[in-house]
Amino acid sequence: MRSADLAQKISNRVIREIAEGHYNAGDRLTTQSIADRYGVSRTPVRSALGLLADQGILGQVPNRGYFVSRTIPDGALTATNQDELTREYQSLAEDWIRDRIPEEMTELALRERYSWTKVRTQELLGRAQREGWAERKEGYGWRFLPVAKTPEAFDQIYRFRIANEPVAMLEPTFKIDFRKLAELREVQEKLVHADPATMPNETILQHGADFHESLVAMSGNPFFLIALERVNRMRRLMEYRARVDRGRLANECGEHLEILTLLEQERISEASARLRRHLEDARDRKAPNARAWAEG
Repeated sequence: MRSADLAQKISNRVIREIAEGHYNAGDRLTTQSIADRYGVSRTPVRSALGLLADQGILGQVPNRGYFVSRTIPDGALTATNQDELTREYQSLAEDWIRDRIPEEMTELALRERYSWTKVRTQELLGRAQREGWAERKEGYGWRFLPVAKTPEAFDQIYRFRIANEPVAMLEPTFKIDFRKLAELREVQEKLVHADPATMPNETILQHGADFHESLVAMSGNPFFLIALERVNRMRRLMEYRARVDRGRLANECGEHLEILTLLEQERISEASARLRRHLEDARDRKAPNARAWAEG
């Protein structure tokens, strides 16, 4: 990869992380820390930070380095400015959801279909593998795994979650992890005040999945968590393509915070009931979106 392309890729990643709240206004970004985090040399990182400073996303202080600007220009972090890798990933995901590609394919077949390089193909398949809808076959090739592809499957998954998650909180082995609750509260409070236009759909959805899986993990019953993780992977791609109701992000996070407050007060049965209502509302709200996507 050319140095200029790598620098642009790094700058795009930093932009996403600022938009997602990993960095706050005034935070210092060092060349070495980013190089270590992304597994690259310092030279393209320096170029990337320079690009971000030119856009007003970062400020530079002589002899001190780069800091996240407190006055980032409007639109600089807009989620619609997706990098090419994300667009290509979503293209692959949509083709799988819509049955345009077979269950099993070789890397060569994918490269020929999409005109991808070998490195790009491996990057995209690696992401699909991490997100749970692709796996490497023994010996040769790749296999795409079952996902929710219809509004009916989408509804069934939510019905399962309504039956699963609130009950997990009532398990006799349920134990409140107050440290984890504090971490979840910090994330949700940031999201309440965030501009949803600056965050990719994937980030919004991942924060939601992390919240619910963290609560179920406290049940002490690993089978509840295994089941939830499985269905979350199966619904992930359809959630990506369905229209995210960004206007409701603050309200949804507010509901999450209500559940956290009840757990912090050790009112577990009330938290379970509130979680059930939260999931029922989400199902009713998202069902039309899922159907519109499937028919589009």
